[in-house]
Amino acid sequence: MEAPEIIDCDVAIIGGGPAGCTCALYTSRASLKTVVLDKNPAVGALAITSHIANYPGVDKSMTGSELLTMMRDQAIQYGTEYRRTQVFMVETVSEDGRKIVYTPEATFRARALVLATGAMGRPPTFKGEDTYLGKGVSYCATCDGAFYVDSEVAVVGTNSEAVEEAMYLTKFAKTVHWITSGEVKGEEYMMEQLLGCENVRRWEKTKMVEIEGDVGGVTGVKVKRRGEEEEEHLEVEGCFIYEAGSKPITDFLSEGSVKKDEEGGIVVDDEMMTDVEGVFAIGDIRNTPFKQVVVAASDGCIAAMSIDKWLKGRKSYKVDWVHK
Repeated sequence: MEAPEIIDCDVAIIGGGPAGCTCALYTSRASLKTVVLDKNPAVGALAITSHIANYPGVDKSMTGSELLTMMRDQAIQYGTEYRRTQVFMVETVSEDGRKIVYTPEATFRARALVLATGAMGRPPTFKGEDTYLGKGVSYCATCDGAFYVDSEVAVVGTNSEAVEEAMYLTKFAKTVHWITSGEVKGEEYMMEQLLGCENVRRWEKTKMVEIEGDVGGVTGVKVKRRGEEEEEHLEVEGCFIYEAGSKPITDFLSEGSVKKDEEGGIVVDDEMMTDVEGVFAIGDIRNTPFKQVVVAASDGCIAAMSIDKWLKGRKSYKVDWVHK
């Protein structure tokens, strides 16, 4: 068996979503040898979004997959090397200061490392969830709520995120069915505000059993009230799930390799650098409440400019690079 290829680069970016691709675009334009390592371009939060309605300058008919392809192709055009591969281990500290990234095919030795793997690290909780993900099942009301004007939707969850997202959906949906199986953990005033909305119906002590649908997407959900034998069917077109919450994807990092917050998000400074010098984190892996494409892209831009400044030992940022 041949030993894996060893590749030296200036910047290694783990994750090919909007944050990673934007970062790669900027670092490549800064003449930094950049490699993007992407596990699967079809499964990220942007890739499974059916339509993009709130990214500046993009037609609302464009799918998330199409936008992501454009971002990736643009980075490649400026010199980014894109590899579809699985990262299974990272060394954030080495003897010569390089960051070491291990994949089955090659080992990458980078001067700077960018973590951009997102926050989709949660297994499907309900039957039908994975089948209709991106086809009516969503984890982000801010992203997809506007698609459900005058529609019936379900929100599942008892945490503060579920309360906030359900409140957001009241601006669009005809009825928001709030399904709660146990005690709500959100702020009391927020829950009172939500329940004060005329278009909210709370299903208390109720468990969601299954998400139903057809080729067009979600058509309803099955629920079961505590103490009742029969299941009930709710006709909804959208199902927003916050039962387990999104989880930053960090399984390739050893415990304690970079600082994380209580929710598992990677902690960074204003320049997107972690507590380990030369290691940056961008996008949803930071687990901020603003999980939007434009925010992820902004993170990528900030990190790239910070990396260029850091690698070249400058004290100030280079605002832009000359077009070639």
